[in-house]
Parts: sequence; structure tokens; C-alpha cells
Amino acid sequence: MIRAALLCLWALPAAAQDIYVLGELHDNPEHHLEQARRVAVIEPAALVFEMLTPEQAAAAEGIDPLDRQALEEALGWNGSGWPDFAMYHPVFASAPEAVIYGAAVPRELLSSAMESGAEAVVGRPGLLPPVSDEERAERIALQGRVHCGALPDEMLPGMVEAQRVRDAGFAHVALKAFEETGGPVVVITGNGHARTDWGVPASIRGARPDVEVFALGQFEGAAEQDAPYDEVVIAAPVARGDPCAAFR
Repeated sequence: MIRAALLCLWALPAAAQDIYVLGELHDNPEHHLEQARRVAVIEPAALVFEMLTPEQAAAAEGIDPLDRQALEEALGWNGSGWPDFAMYHPVFASAPEAVIYGAAVPRELLSSAMESGAEAVVGRPGLLPPVSDEERAERIALQGRVHCGALPDEMLPGMVEAQRVRDAGFAHVALKAFEETGGPVVVITGNGHARTDWGVPASIRGARPDVEVFALGQFEGAAEQDAPYDEVVIAAPVARGDPCAAFR
């Protein structure tokens, strides 16, 4: 009886929220299974994917989410550059009635942000949280690390601006989904975008402070101290090659 009670408690979301931002390491299958488990419990009215464009999401209308092959073909997933669709399909299948939204930001907007700044691209008030000099320096350094020190220093501030636009774009689509469906809404995205301090949750709070947001970060082995998420889940690492090899 005690074990069953604990399992039921584990299965519940942290709290009833309007929008759940579920982070991931894109190539870890356990992270996607964790997302799928939570989606099944949340029963969202809408699923928002970083990995999809609005056009891809529209192409999935009328496709049975339980038919993995048909959905993969409709989305044009093969060749998209994202990991195997077999990892992502359980998320779709866990909410077969949910409306699918694509949140990918067009490349031309990202290029404009890199050249002119995020403020020149994002029009909705509040979607761009203010950035202090300290935060900007931290984010520039982080971009340098995640790109294995291979990018020229002068390129890194533009990468931060592109990241801000992506956070704002994902938040905009999440809010659109919430306003159109009434929620709850689940956003599937990378850990960096799920951060509560400057990621999608911060953009949502800036634009709609009345909307309740929950953010999950998923890591391997251990998470950084005081990780900026409402909850952190740790999974076993997956075998992968040198992530910096592509930059050499």
C-alpha cells in the first residue's frame, strides 16, 4: 500500500499549472520517456515543440498520433537534424487529443537578431526579459563553452541574441496555444530554454504574469548547484562521441 501511494504521488505533476516547460537533453531516450510519462498525467490540450515549424505542425493535422510512421512522414522528421523520431514519438502518443504547435523560429529572424539585437525582432511586449551586464557576460561565456570554444569571440554576443529570440518565440507560441485551447499546455524543449531565470518561463512571466508556469530540467549524472528549474530529474548518461569533434 505504501509503495502504491508513492507511485501515485510520483505520477502527479508538481502542481496544477497553465504551462509546463519540460526540458531535455535531445539525445537521451530516458528524458523523452520522462516527458511522455508526465504528459500522460497532465493531459494537455496542446503540445508545443521546439523541433517543429508551424508548417510541420499543420501537416500533422488529421494524422493519428499513435501511428508512428505516418506521423513521422507527415512531419518530415527524417533529415531534420533532430534525433531519431522513435525517441520523440512517445510524447506525441501520450496526448493523442492534444493540438500540436510548432515553435521553431525562422532562420532569417535569428540572423536579424544576431546582427541587430533581439529587441529589433521581437514585437510582443514583455517577451524579452531585461538582461543585466552580469547576465550577458555569463551567457556569452556559456555560448563559448557549448560551442567548444570554436566560435570567434565577436560572434558570441549575437548567439546570445538569437537564443533570446528563440526563448521569446517559444514563449509566444506557448501563450498562443494557451489562449486558443485554454490549456494546459506542454512545451517540449532543450534544458537551456527551460531555465526559469532567462528561458521560456521568464519570457512567459514577462508577457503574462498571470499564467502559471512549471519548468523541468533533465540532466545526466548530476545537475549544477542551484539549477534554475522548478524540478530537476537525473538520468543515466547515454553513450555518445566527443561533442566537440564537429568543431575541429
